[in-house]
Amino acid sequence: MKRRLRILVTAAAIGASASLAGAAAAEPWSVSISPYVWAASLDGKATLAGFRTHVDVPFSDVFEHLDLAALGEVEVRKGRWGLYLDGQYVKTSQDEELMAQELGLGIVKAGATGGVFYRIYDSPQGGDTVAGEPRRFVVEPMIGMRWTKLKADVEVLGFRTSKKADWTEPFVGVRSSLDLTDRWNLSGEADVGGFDIDNKRSANAQAFVGYRTRLLSRPAMLRAGYRVLHQSYETGDFTGQSFRWDVTQQGPVIGLTMGF
Repeated sequence: MKRRLRILVTAAAIGASASLAGAAAAEPWSVSISPYVWAASLDGKATLAGFRTHVDVPFSDVFEHLDLAALGEVEVRKGRWGLYLDGQYVKTSQDEELMAQELGLGIVKAGATGGVFYRIYDSPQGGDTVAGEPRRFVVEPMIGMRWTKLKADVEVLGFRTSKKADWTEPFVGVRSSLDLTDRWNLSGEADVGGFDIDNKRSANAQAFVGYRTRLLSRPAMLRAGYRVLHQSYETGDFTGQSFRWDVTQQGPVIGLTMGF
C-alpha cells in the first residue's frame, strides 16, 4: 500500500509537469529567484550509533553554532501551472554534557524540495501592483518530493563516530498569496509528507509579509516571515545500531525574490 502511494504521488507530479509543458503557447513564462536566510533553531532527539542525544540549538544561539549556510529557491511559472525547487545546506556544531562528560555534536544537513502547483482559485482584488500585474488573492494546491541528506558526528569519552543518511518522501500541500495593496503582500504555505512510509514523517508551514519594489531594473519583493519544519526518520544500519532523527527547525526568515 505504501509503495502504491509513493508511485501514485510520483506519477501525479510527472503528469502535472507534462501538463505544464503543454500549456497554451500564448501564456508567457516567468522565472523568479529567491535567496533567503533562515535563522532556525533546532530542537528534538537524535540517536546515532547507540548514543542518544538532545539536539538543542536555540534561536538566541543560532549564529554561534552555525558554521555555514546556503539557501535559495527557484520558481518557474506558465499560466496557472508552476514548478519550484528549494535547496538548503546548513552546518552546525554544539557541545553538551553526557554522564559528566562533554559530548560534541556536529550536524550537516542538506535538502531539496521540488514541487508542482496549480492555481485553482484566482480572485481579482482591484487595481494593479507596482509591477503592473493585477492584484490577486490566489490559492494553489501543490504536490512534490522532499529529499534530505544528513550527516552527524558525535565525539564523547574519546570515541568518535559519524553516520550519514538520506531519504526522499512525497508531500502534498497548499500555498496562497494575497495582494493587500500595490506594494504589500501576504503569503503562506503548508504541507505534510512522508505519511509513515518507511518510518518517514514531515510537516512544514511558513508565512510571509512581502514588500514589492524594483532592484537592478527588475521587479523584486522583500520578504520577512516565520517557518517551521518538523522531520522524523528512523533506520538501521549493518552494525545493528539505529539512526533516528526527530527534530523541529523553526525561526524567522528574511529574503528577496527577483522576477525575470
